[in-house]
Amino acid sequence: MAKPRTQYVCSDCGTTTAQWVGKCPGCSEWNTLKEEVVATSSKRSHRHHSSQALKAPRPLKDVQIDNVKRLVTGEKELDRVLGGGVVPGSLMLLGGEPGIGKSTLMLQVAFLTGSIGLKVLYVSGEESPEQVRMRASRIGDVPEELMILPETQVPIILQALEQEEYSLLVIDSVQTLDQPEIDGVPGSVSQIRESVASITSHAKARNLPVFLVGHITKEGSIAGPKILEHMVDVVLQFEGDRSHSYRMLRASKNRFGTTSELGIYEMMGEGLKRVSNPSDVLLTEAGEPTSGSAISVSLEGVRPILVEVQALVSTAVYGTPQRSGTAFDLRRLNMLLAVLEKRCGFKLASFDVFLNMAGGLKIVDPANDLAVVAAILSSSLDLPLDRDICFAGEVGLSGEIRPVPRIEARMAEAQRLGMNRMLISGHSKKPSAPLGLEVITVKRVSEIHSLIF
Repeated sequence: MAKPRTQYVCSDCGTTTAQWVGKCPGCSEWNTLKEEVVATSSKRSHRHHSSQALKAPRPLKDVQIDNVKRLVTGEKELDRVLGGGVVPGSLMLLGGEPGIGKSTLMLQVAFLTGSIGLKVLYVSGEESPEQVRMRASRIGDVPEELMILPETQVPIILQALEQEEYSLLVIDSVQTLDQPEIDGVPGSVSQIRESVASITSHAKARNLPVFLVGHITKEGSIAGPKILEHMVDVVLQFEGDRSHSYRMLRASKNRFGTTSELGIYEMMGEGLKRVSNPSDVLLTEAGEPTSGSAISVSLEGVRPILVEVQALVSTAVYGTPQRSGTAFDLRRLNMLLAVLEKRCGFKLASFDVFLNMAGGLKIVDPANDLAVVAAILSSSLDLPLDRDICFAGEVGLSGEIRPVPRIEARMAEAQRLGMNRMLISGHSKKPSAPLGLEVITVKRVSEIHSLIF
């Protein structure tokens, strides 16, 4: 019997080499090559097909798409991120940190889909049926159409799909799938690649939408080979700080819609609850104005959100001043502090500066710069800002205030939540403000102090 041939596969990018090397030649990462046995396969004998089995090319404009109807799951935030619902035959990969709520979200999707009479198969590779049932009891009444299969073997899963017609398949999780004819433990590069390929072939042939739950690495990327993200149609990221109750769902890849939409959930005792008006929950209750607090009209995807920016400037206790930002880029905070010191003359080099985005949601939008600057000035001078003023502008290195996109939508959201004044960039044409909102234009950082105090 011939000795089985081995190869080394990178767990990050999937690059294969004949011998082990410390640094992967594909992604230049160290110590990521894992030894795997090359399985003999009979697939090569099936490469040559008869001409009768081949499909003839046809004009693309003759392809009819009117009969392609999306499956509306009932989870409005998820349907928003997906672009209106689930496309038949699509594979969607959901990744997130442990305990963030991935399985809870998928179970709620299965509940809502099963409640409208569609049959759903929930494949649990990590938990027993009893454990899944305990979580389901917190969500509500279990629909009759929701079926569970505690299995990791891919052939058994495909056999179950052959025996019964399902409208939705949920696999929790993809790292537990096992293809028996492939050497390697579940979660290895070859196992994930071949298992997902088999499920993809079955899903495309039957127009069966599939949700795959995936683990992430300590760097925040989805565990497994990078080719996994190329094989699926949609890649969803479920993010949030576990010390806070709010979660954000966004798409980093979507073949059937935009990736600029955002879904926001709140983790409750009975499961994940949709947050329809995120601005209402990200702003603290109106009370006595305090220094160091400013309201930013941020934009997450295409959705305008009002976020409270909190800053604290205090005398440095130790020799080196501290710079800390919660849910805000620390490098951008240092840049804004340097602009304040260089362009405005505020001496902040000997002060500790702490910044916090209320609610714990990490919203990356350059329009937050103006509110951050206002909050720092307010805390440094110990002068509170009015609760009816908000900000939207990007700060440049030369101290100029740059315009931000979709300013009309930002102003409409600010007016809806009772804001009376809004500071924006003066380097573009002044837009028409909605009734009841006064728009104040500012061109440089040095002008902010006289406008807000």
